[in-house]
Amino acid sequence: MLNVAIVMGRLVADPELRHTPNDIAVTSFTVAVDRSYVKSGTERQADFIDVVAWRSTADFVCKYFRKGQAIVVQGSIQTRTYTDSQGNKRKAVEIVADNVHFAESKRDSSAATTGGAYVPPSRPEAAPTPAPAYTSGDTGDFEEILADDDLPF
Repeated sequence: MLNVAIVMGRLVADPELRHTPNDIAVTSFTVAVDRSYVKSGTERQADFIDVVAWRSTADFVCKYFRKGQAIVVQGSIQTRTYTDSQGNKRKAVEIVADNVHFAESKRDSSAATTGGAYVPPSRPEAAPTPAPAYTSGDTGDFEEILADDDLPF
């Protein structure tokens, strides 16, 4: 059997770290994932996917991720049933995270959490300097390969 789920989206709220009675770290969070298609004349829809992370993955998520930040979650889909406070039987579908990854650079995430506007660094010396570009057309820095017979692939 195969049960693999990978989603990329933005956190709906700041994740909060909790602990079980046995002191195991756990966090639950929701990821807003844009649908890949748009019906003509309508806005793009999003699905809100519930995720649960345990132990070191939960610690990592709570330490490094905030509301609005892009995240990639890889895990498996799990369903569970429970009875709500009114006595109704409910079913929950969620992804149990095995791996979590950053989906954007730190600069991009700060722009996302500030409403899309880029906020420059507070100190001018902290700004990265751009890499030099080759604009002269001079290829003297590159070795020419005459034949591809000695390539390993």
